[in-house]
Amino acid sequence: MTTIIPVPAFTDNYIWVMRDGPHAVVVDPGDAAPVLAYLDAEGLTLSAIVATHHHNDHVGGIPGLIARFDVPVYGPANETIPRRTQALREGDSITLPALDLKLSVLDIPGHTAGHVALYSTADEILFCGDTLFAAGCGRLFEGTPAQMWSSLSKLAALALATRVFCGHEYTLNNGRFALTLEPENAELSSRMRKVEAARAKNAPTIPSTIGLEKKTNPFLRPGSADIRRSLGLRDAGDVEVFEEMRRRKDSF
Repeated sequence: MTTIIPVPAFTDNYIWVMRDGPHAVVVDPGDAAPVLAYLDAEGLTLSAIVATHHHNDHVGGIPGLIARFDVPVYGPANETIPRRTQALREGDSITLPALDLKLSVLDIPGHTAGHVALYSTADEILFCGDTLFAAGCGRLFEGTPAQMWSSLSKLAALALATRVFCGHEYTLNNGRFALTLEPENAELSSRMRKVEAARAKNAPTIPSTIGLEKKTNPFLRPGSADIRRSLGLRDAGDVEVFEEMRRRKDSF
């Protein structure tokens, strides 16, 4: 059975290692060193590398891993990924070597132009890089608010039990911002108490689930009357509400 382990990197990145028996697949390895240390400590052999987008804190470790393990590298078709061997587009699916795990591909531009997500309906897992975060979403470096809202809507349409494996430990800051928009959201307040307790112990707050995000993540909730009231945008469209939330979060 596949187990998914967070390997911390840099200040707040998570590199995800999927492991089954002696085999492992790594998602978004921004740095080779912590991955190699984990593989060596656990006696694992790398079988494949998956990248969701081209930012260096998600792909910078690929050359170092490839120098030791000659494995396939999967990454978005519309971005430059080091040593990529298979380009991914929406509608594609891949079966990861040695794990017997099939992942389907979604195009989710906004944070970057060619960002992809990979998900498994059977295993209820989603790797979404820097598009959807726990209680937040990524900055718009290469896309438009309309693109990002469309991408987030795709992810929100996945099964509620789907576990969300994102690229950064941003939940505490994201949740504090969310509370400025929905201070009366009881689900959000409850979530934040758990997040604060976890971070006090330096424990991960991820994975989340799609169901939890739909209840507590303002970037999936532009239709909320409370959020619209907080923003003074009662009659605006969802994209306009989303854009204003993202603008405010950028300076929070």
